[in-house]
This record gives sequence, structure tokens and C-alpha cells, in this order.
Amino acid sequence: MPTPPPTDSPPAAVVRAADALAGAARTGVPCPPVRSLLPDGGIAEAYAVQRLNAERALDAKGLRVVGRKIGLTSPAVQRQLGVDQPDFGALLSDMAVPDGGTVPAGRLLQPKVEAEVALVLGDDLPHARCTVADVLRAVDFALPALEIVDSRIAGWDITIVDTVADNASSGLFVLGTSPVPLTAVDTRLVQMTMTRRGEKVSSGTGADCLGGPLNAAVWLASALAAAGDPLRAGDIVLTGALGPMADARPGDLFEARISGLGSVRVAFAPEEPAATEEGEQQ
Repeated sequence: MPTPPPTDSPPAAVVRAADALAGAARTGVPCPPVRSLLPDGGIAEAYAVQRLNAERALDAKGLRVVGRKIGLTSPAVQRQLGVDQPDFGALLSDMAVPDGGTVPAGRLLQPKVEAEVALVLGDDLPHARCTVADVLRAVDFALPALEIVDSRIAGWDITIVDTVADNASSGLFVLGTSPVPLTAVDTRLVQMTMTRRGEKVSSGTGADCLGGPLNAAVWLASALAAAGDPLRAGDIVLTGALGPMADARPGDLFEARISGLGSVRVAFAPEEPAATEEGEQQ
């Protein structure tokens, strides 16, 4: 469980890990795992790394936090990383891609795509012991979404500490454009199919996300409220993958269809031609 934001300067180990991840994002060269840089090796330290890099981005780029993403909602992935709970990362304003938009070449390092149910809040969720009823009252509408996950760590060689520090392996996100009230859809029962260049690469149901996307939202709301940073009206919540993620390559086009919610698409720009020694493009 994350801890409240500290009031003093972060430890040197947290700064080193944050610098390594920020450097990888800046240069486009993935870094080694950061778990060895955090001697305590705890999730609390990893969240401190995540928080530091988010604060840096907000200060340096004039960005804002527009919501949160939930990761590790699959029991199989939790077992793989040796944890028994999800994690979360921050969604920043420059991470949004319009429905049908294109991700520029070189924007991400090692992208993968997964389909999710997104919730947009109309009210705050300030209680540390949040309930499904609280979430139902607070959600304004749901949307189909694609999360484009990414890792600044070479080869996706991650543990729970690495992914939490790396903003829960966040990259970009795409929201559909036709809002649906929760009174019109049971998110546990939705069926998802995701295609890449027209070929099915992932499928699943709402129940594959912690038994239902609302369960994931309850966990997130409770965790953030306990940490003193609750979800607020207007926040976007990406509730977690409904099926396996798929690798994204230059020139790919992804589309996800989620029953009761509609569809959402994103493209990846073709690879840019390499320059010759004379500086001309081939």
C-alpha cells in the first residue's frame, strides 16, 4: 500500500532510480532494472520514485494529472511478479491520444497495447474504505479504452518494484468518444475483442479484471484515499486489462470492441527512414 507523500527531500536511492527512468525516457534507451538501486526493495520506495518523476513532469512541462491507471489486475500476472494486489500509476495530460489518432514513431520505447474499461468520475471518492456503491454513485460514465503500456526498463525485466517505480509501466492511453452510464451496462459481463491490423490478438471479459472493473476501482479509490491523495471529480480511471496485452510495432493499427461500450482505435506511425552518412534519408 502506498504511503502519504513525504514532506522532506526524497532519499538518494529514490532520486537515483528516478533519474535512471527519466533518462531512459529522455534518450529512448531503456535502462537496467531499478530494483537494485532501492536497498529497502519495498513498494513504498517504488511509489516514491513514481511520485518524484510525476512531480518533475508537472513542474517542468506544465502538465496536470488527469487520472490513474490500475495495473496487475490479472491473478496470473500477480503470481508472476509475486504479489497479491494491483498497483497504480498516474495519467498525465500529455499521455492522452485521441480516438483514431496516431502514436508518433519513437514516442515510446517498448510499447504494448491492452483493452480496458475506463471510468470518468463525476464526484470525489474520499473514503479510505470505499464501497462499490460509492463508486457507482461517483462514476459519471464509462468508455472503451486502449492503454498503451511501456517500460523504460530493458527487455521488460521487471518485478513489482520496477513497474511501480516506472509509473506502473504507463505509456499513453486512448478513450472512446461515446459515454455510457453505468445504469446501461454491467461492466462484469462485457465482452472484449482486440485486433491488430484486423487480426484478433486479445479477448476477455469484464470479470477478467479483478472479477469486474468496479472492484478494481474500489481498490484504487481506497488506496489513494488512505494515502491522502483521493480520486477527484473529473478523474479518468483505467480499470485494468480485460485480456492479454499485444506487442505494438510501427505501422500497426489496433481496434478494441467492448460490448455495451463501443469501440476505440489507435495507429502507430511507420518507422522513419534511416538517414545516410550524408544526412539524406534512404
